Amino acid sequence: MSILVNRDTRLLVQGVTGREGAFHSTAMLEYGTNIVAGVTPGKGGQSTLDGRVPVFDTVAEAVEQTGANASCIFVPAAFAPDAMLEAADGGLALVICITEGVPVLDMLRVYHVLKQKGVRLIGPNCPGLTSVDEAKVGIIPGNIHVRGSVGLVSRSGTLTYEVVQAMTAAGIGQTTTVGIGGDPIVGTTFVDVLDMFNQDDETEAIVMIGEIGGEEEERAAEFCAREVRKPMAAFIAGRTAPPGRRMGHAGAIISGGAGTAESKRTALEAAGIRVADSPSHIPQLLRDVGVR
Repeated sequence: MSILVNRDTRLLVQGVTGREGAFHSTAMLEYGTNIVAGVTPGKGGQSTLDGRVPVFDTVAEAVEQTGANASCIFVPAAFAPDAMLEAADGGLALVICITEGVPVLDMLRVYHVLKQKGVRLIGPNCPGLTSVDEAKVGIIPGNIHVRGSVGLVSRSGTLTYEVVQAMTAAGIGQTTTVGIGGDPIVGTTFVDVLDMFNQDDETEAIVMIGEIGGEEEERAAEFCAREVRKPMAAFIAGRTAPPGRRMGHAGAIISGGAGTAESKRTALEAAGIRVADSPSHIPQLLRDVGVR
């Protein structure tokens, strides 16, 4: 089986008529994702993507008319907080926000509202997720995947693509690939996704891709040591980053001895997780722990 999205996902896309929304929605449709609606205020009653997808003015109207159960957000950062709140108010249980640059204070408010409503948020500033051969939501290239038994969760979009491609080239397939996003405040953590993979019967091994900054990887290591009994491999980006300087993602900043690549690697290895020296090393580590 898959986690989060599958063939039963009925997706609506907020911002579907924008350049990025239209481009990636087309790719999602071509992959086989069931996009049932788009939402762009003021364009309700139109259709888009060569007439294949109806457009609505509001999420609530789209949900009522199409039975959508998940949203993917491609709107500018200034409007993304309201878009996430609108998706939650519309009754959607899963929201994937691709938008980067969402202000932290706005995200803090949105985070608590969605938690109170029981809405699962992936992102913001994330590449989305792919349940292989079932549904692709976001911007992860579909052609790099092959169906298999390894679940992957990552803070980095580009490293997600690199590791998935390396696994596929080595003949190691995936169940679901999840990019949780690299901002300081995201809706779903490593622990959340690791728990889902741990309970998924078809996921036999797990890959985790972390980076410097914060303590999420250390928390994940504690969870894995306590709960996860499936073989794992990991990679931590940013080994050469100088303390105090932000590198790439807004959450990728280290202070003193906390949040360093070395501290994260130490925590993961103490939990029995093998840590790669480079993304291309991941397939070999998976082979070493019995993945075929």
